[in-house]
Amino acid sequence: MTDTANLQPRRLNRPTFGALGRFAYQQPVGAASFVVIVVMLLAGILAPWVSPYDALAVDYGALLSPPSLDHLAGTDAFGRDVFSRIIHGARTAMIIGLSSAFLGCTGGAILGAASAFFGGRVDAAIQRFVDILLAFPLVVLALVVVAILGRNPVFGIDISLIFAIAIPIVPQVSRVIRAAALTVQAMPYIDAARTAGYSNSRIILRHMAPNLVTPYLIMLTAYIAQAILLEATLSFLGLGVAEPTPAWGLMLSGNAQDFFLTAPWLVIFPGIAISLAVIAFNLFGDALRDYLDPRLKQLACRK
Repeated sequence: MTDTANLQPRRLNRPTFGALGRFAYQQPVGAASFVVIVVMLLAGILAPWVSPYDALAVDYGALLSPPSLDHLAGTDAFGRDVFSRIIHGARTAMIIGLSSAFLGCTGGAILGAASAFFGGRVDAAIQRFVDILLAFPLVVLALVVVAILGRNPVFGIDISLIFAIAIPIVPQVSRVIRAAALTVQAMPYIDAARTAGYSNSRIILRHMAPNLVTPYLIMLTAYIAQAILLEATLSFLGLGVAEPTPAWGLMLSGNAQDFFLTAPWLVIFPGIAISLAVIAFNLFGDALRDYLDPRLKQLACRK
């Protein structure tokens, strides 16, 4: 008797490695970007152990040395190893970028959700505040905040700089979350929860918040890249991270400008690090958007 089970065509098995495996299968570019982000995070965390030299060590016998086997990215005007400073700069970029993006996106999400849920005068007051913040360009608003707060370094990281980058993010995220929250609030189960006598906090936390996680995560990944770029801009202008703390934007200013023609590696390698980080987070954010909500991809393609 013939075994009919063996005659049935076999189905092609798709990778089943959980959510991460599905994401890598559906979004290979996003997965590759995620690997780059993880490498940068690990480089920042393990910087004291993986960098070939002390990022602050001065070597007057190797001033402005070109890239070589001893110094893969050359040295600066003080003889400091550029590659080691880039690795340590990854820690600065990730700490400031992640912290400021998280604070800005979380603050914006709270304001946006509260504005949509309470409506009326609360909505009007929050939206006028958001309009005032949006009236200032991102860099200009950050410059104003830095000038007002001054420098408050903690373990080499300027806390004022984190808030200066986070505050301009708040109104932009607030608008997006408010629009998503208004859509959720119009759902019948929200009216049912109110009719049942649930408190406002329970409705927001148990019924609205879970539906706002997807746009929040998408905005968070997008603004990490913007926060890293803004930190580099402020450091380049002299209002961000101060010497001797290694920072990518700071490496592009000062001596790098003076020796741009004779020592181009002082600009090229930090510029590559900034570009790689920003591109990686942007591509990962786009892939995460397409994976979590394919409808947003269709809207983006129509535009």
